[in-house]
Amino acid sequence: MYHLSRFAAATPDKVALHFLEADEAFSFSQLEREANRAANALLSLGLKRGDCIVLCIENAPALLFLALGAQRTGLYYVLASTRLSAADFEYIVKDSGASVAVVSSACMSAETVSSLDLGGARRVGIGFEDTAIESWEAHFLAAPDGLPPVLAPGREMLYSSGTTGRPKGVRKPPFEGAFDAVDNRNAAVARSFALDASSVYLSTSPLYHSAPNRFLSAAIHAGATSIVMSKFDAERALAAIAHFGCTHSLWVPTMFHRLLRLEAGVRSRHSMASMVQAVHGAAPCPVHVKQAMIDWWGPILQEYYSGTEGIGATAITSREWLQHKGSVGRATDGILHILDDAGHELPAGETGNVYFESDAQFEYWNDPAKTRAATSPQGWRSFGDIGRLDSEGYLYLTDRKDFVIISGGVNIYPQEIEDVLLQDPRVADAAVFGVPNEEYGEEVKAVIQPAHPDFTGPAVADALKARCLELLGPIKVPRSIDFEFEFPRHTTGKLYKKLLRDHYLTKESPP
Repeated sequence: MYHLSRFAAATPDKVALHFLEADEAFSFSQLEREANRAANALLSLGLKRGDCIVLCIENAPALLFLALGAQRTGLYYVLASTRLSAADFEYIVKDSGASVAVVSSACMSAETVSSLDLGGARRVGIGFEDTAIESWEAHFLAAPDGLPPVLAPGREMLYSSGTTGRPKGVRKPPFEGAFDAVDNRNAAVARSFALDASSVYLSTSPLYHSAPNRFLSAAIHAGATSIVMSKFDAERALAAIAHFGCTHSLWVPTMFHRLLRLEAGVRSRHSMASMVQAVHGAAPCPVHVKQAMIDWWGPILQEYYSGTEGIGATAITSREWLQHKGSVGRATDGILHILDDAGHELPAGETGNVYFESDAQFEYWNDPAKTRAATSPQGWRSFGDIGRLDSEGYLYLTDRKDFVIISGGVNIYPQEIEDVLLQDPRVADAAVFGVPNEEYGEEVKAVIQPAHPDFTGPAVADALKARCLELLGPIKVPRSIDFEFEFPRHTTGKLYKKLLRDHYLTKESPP
């Protein structure tokens, strides 16, 4: 059936969403009414089809209600990171041409919201009391919960996370047809991962990211029950799987790393027997981490590689991965090409820029220069990653192009060095990047987040360098290793590596 409204009619009392930490649940009929209420409230703000709204809200019911309301009133809705700086939030609101910005008090203070330069956008708040900020709750509670008088399909407008620069917007053409028509993207996710009304899906990540947003949308519109975490916690996730009998879940590699760091007794306390599809992506997973997860959970890990831009994708099952360790799979959308910096195609086994050939229409919003930079001479598009193909067409990602180190004319890919460092139990996380070197141009720098305060100092650094020398050779050994007890992170745990690198390049402020 692939739409909330149809499951609200067919299975009205079944639980659609359960917000884990708040222990707050909504049936399909309740969710349908709240989506309608949000849609009517949005119309009461004077919004019309084709308008854009920006939502900066934590993983809470209001975020889902607003997104679902926008989906049935023909609006574009931007899911803004709850960790954005005020400057980046202002940029997104103005760049997207938003008419309304809805901000939660959990994400920004009243003083910050009031001081923002949002151009012509109306600022509306959630959870603010005794302020001049317009109240979303007042509009929402006053709105009827029946279908809105104007019905049209809306869609999300997404911005990149901004880990390598200013966030880049992607706005696709508006949908045509009925508001409850099947969204082929939801249907494709459901088919690919056997997600249906019998499934119980665990949502582990911030919902403003494209993949968590898409997977939760697919689960809702496929009639599954979804368990939504407000913030990732490794043991809490295991407990939720066991308690609710979760069958499907979405992860990033950092989460696997944290799960594996749990004591054996904690891990064995919670049964994973119900889990049949553990999907992961967003970043390459270190081989030893993925192998350990398969050893623990069995061959149920399903990996994908894609991006906000929607220009192509790959996928790989656990059984395939065991034969092609380190790969992110073969193309499931588009045709893969590896090109050198001049745009010439490279043969299997050689490392270069990863491009997808496809019919997907794509351009960065208001930024033709960035669109051109992501486009090859052949008209193929890239997410900005470096990688190689094997003889069977399996893709192996090497690193982000932005982080390739060029030392003495040799390309060095930080990811493989980070993977070696992460194998050491004294290392909780590692970031490798290039810093200036007068003779070679750049040299390899490693920054370690220790697993314990005692795991620092010259002796640990020397041991880590020796391990890199043994496994990678002298060129890839970090010339220097520093220790930081806290890394700048996204709420998924993903490292903001650019901020860390910039700190060591400028030494102006702590990361």
